[in-house]
Amino acid sequence: MHVHVECADGEAKFWLEPAVALAQNYGLTEQQVKTALGYVEANADAIRAAWKTHFGG
Repeated sequence: MHVHVECADGEAKFWLEPAVALAQNYGLTEQQVKTALGYVEANADAIRAAWKTHFGG
């Protein structure tokens, strides 16, 4: 289970299980990755629920 976070500068992929963690970074600065990680962590439960609704499971 993962989520992609995109902006004009690039994209980052974060694993949601077993814990939120950076999987890949495609062009984002360290600060942008930190900011994105904070958003993903703050919304992890809602993102997991949306994932399960969309993909099943």
